[in-house]
Amino acid sequence: MDIKEYFVRISYRGSHNKPDLGTMSDIFQHHIQAVPFENLSIHCGERIELDLEETYNKIVRKKRGGWCMENNYLLSWALKTLGYDVTLLGAKVYVPEFDAYAEEMDHLLLKVVLDGKSYIVDAGFGMAYQMWQPMELISGTDQPQTPGVFRFQEESGIWYLEKVKRKQWVLNQSASASHKMEEEVCRRVYLFTLQPRDIEEFRGCNAHLQTAPDSLFVTKSICSLQTADGIRALVGWKLTEIKYNYRDNMDLVEIRMLADEEIEKTLKEKFTITLDKKFVPVNTSRLSLF
Repeated sequence: MDIKEYFVRISYRGSHNKPDLGTMSDIFQHHIQAVPFENLSIHCGERIELDLEETYNKIVRKKRGGWCMENNYLLSWALKTLGYDVTLLGAKVYVPEFDAYAEEMDHLLLKVVLDGKSYIVDAGFGMAYQMWQPMELISGTDQPQTPGVFRFQEESGIWYLEKVKRKQWVLNQSASASHKMEEEVCRRVYLFTLQPRDIEEFRGCNAHLQTAPDSLFVTKSICSLQTADGIRALVGWKLTEIKYNYRDNMDLVEIRMLADEEIEKTLKEKFTITLDKKFVPVNTSRLSLF
């Protein structure tokens, strides 16, 4: 494992001699624009392992992406290698269709302490709720970013991440009859505590999410990547491309349904992903990821 090889993978050419906020933010932004959030292994007959060297090989050398336990585990290694004070944290993701948070810990994120301040760094949420910069761990303060306004709310030691949603202008809404404009102004994302976690604590969750019949990652094949001004995502056969803040605080959304023969080419051209095994797209859950 070589930090310089990781930098080549994420196209980072900046300095890394001083572990400061600017450097961390720059590396973070390069990571989320180069490494997709994806669960394609599950739909290729591959198993997702929580092994750092295997994750490094998959993301850095094979130019694949990963889900939270891969992306953030690798990012924690990179930041620690550069001298940052990094702690693994566990979260429970909000599930809109049940209006509830997961019962068990199902998300890995990072806390980084820098110059006496704590920041949440999460390169593994993907889709439209992916933060674009590290967020200072303070409660009740809006932290505007390109994707929208994020904020933390703290109650009795439990921290909640929220994102204020912008309106969307869907160019070709007829391409997706199921895509409807949501009226909610604010979306809860996940809750977490500041209890330090070890990667071993995520093994059960890592296994469950890729095998349970009702797991979102089993019922949907997902590949999303942050771009310079938005996000692109392939969920099942549906390709969605969003341009943030297109005009007057309005995001531009373009949706296209792909044919089976377009999937492989789209993964390569839009996400720089080439799979070793046959990929079978899936989208049987009605849960909206936007």
